[in-house]
Amino acid sequence: MEYKRSQRGRIGEGYKLVGLGGTLAAAIIVFMLGGFALDQWLGLTPLFTLVGTAVGATLGFVNVYWKVQAEIDREKKSAEKKSSN
Repeated sequence: MEYKRSQRGRIGEGYKLVGLGGTLAAAIIVFMLGGFALDQWLGLTPLFTLVGTAVGATLGFVNVYWKVQAEIDREKKSAEKKSSN
């Protein structure tokens, strides 16, 4: 089955969204594990795990937000080029 060009573009956009979800999840997991390791080392069990999870979620969300905004700007510029021609 051969896809039309527009269908391939939609599939590519789906992969971008999956990648953004993976980025968010990875940020949360990495910072949570870092906080957990710090808790084990210092003996403050829930403190840095919770702080790391919150920091990871915040930074992951900000990263996703920036990427989505850049994509929106790219689409706007593309639409402006098409309408001016």
